[in-house]
Amino acid sequence: MKKLALCLAAAASLAAFSSAQAADKLTLQLKWVTQAQFAGYYVAKDKGFYKEAGLDVTIKPGGPDVAPPQVIAGGGADVIIDWMPSALASREKGVPLVNIAQPFKRSGMELTCRADTGIKSPKDFPNKTLGVWFAGNEYPFLAWMSKLNLKTDGSPGGVKVLKQGFNVDPLLQKQADCISTMTYNEYWQVIDAGIPADKLVVFKYEDQGVATMEDGLYAMEDKLKDPAFVEKLARFVKASEKGWEWAREHPTEAAKIVLENDATGAQTEKHRVRMMGEINKLTSGTDGTLQEADYTRTVKELLASGSDPVITKEPTGAWTHAVTDKMKTLK
Repeated sequence: MKKLALCLAAAASLAAFSSAQAADKLTLQLKWVTQAQFAGYYVAKDKGFYKEAGLDVTIKPGGPDVAPPQVIAGGGADVIIDWMPSALASREKGVPLVNIAQPFKRSGMELTCRADTGIKSPKDFPNKTLGVWFAGNEYPFLAWMSKLNLKTDGSPGGVKVLKQGFNVDPLLQKQADCISTMTYNEYWQVIDAGIPADKLVVFKYEDQGVATMEDGLYAMEDKLKDPAFVEKLARFVKASEKGWEWAREHPTEAAKIVLENDATGAQTEKHRVRMMGEINKLTSGTDGTLQEADYTRTVKELLASGSDPVITKEPTGAWTHAVTDKMKTLK
């Protein structure tokens, strides 16, 4: 009997080992540092949704010195998170990125100005200093300025661009009249720094007709020729969407999961919980499938970026429904 028990235990251990070995490895490169912006992925990992899908997912945080398109081009990730303007610009430059899913339905990008600058509408931008993020985040701004026929070289009648770090110091120190913010992050940093909402003027990009898509999932075009890889991505997207759904239903708990995965401790729990609530507004109402109309609108806006457009020609093959279509057939 003892021998039988030992055999059964050994068999169970072997089965568990084989199951663990069978899990498909997948590496996800985030666009930025660990924060609620990526909660769906951390939740999916923490709650075992990836494991249930037969996946062993590694989540790599980003940062100011991390360019996701370069990471995936160098083989450092299977999937990356990037904004569509950045991904399309990278594709035109030779990195064949393909949008496989679009978890974020809406844009959270804003330009936040101090009210004491006298800025009340975009008509007041000429001869003002505007803080802009680069590293691929400048493209929506350039498209917007082109739409307003405003030069960005600092010449009279145009705007002066301040290359903004990923903080709100230029506004607090009055180095810029306006700075780039996200609805879920930097805007609240300004508020927490002591400038009340009634002392600010905020322009949401979507309200200005510059609604380019953010936080999509991208893979390399050649790898998508492999049906097994497409099926693995489908399991990943489905499990990730389950993570996003859980985060929308349990925002406080989701924020705490993110906090547990952040080794930097750069943000407070209060800020993360608030961020989670704002992020949930951007991810609701979608199952992760990219809507062709959203893609077409983004491309149109980027092509119309004046004499120095973000992209110079209509992209081909820059998105696919192969992964999300496969996702919908999974149990």
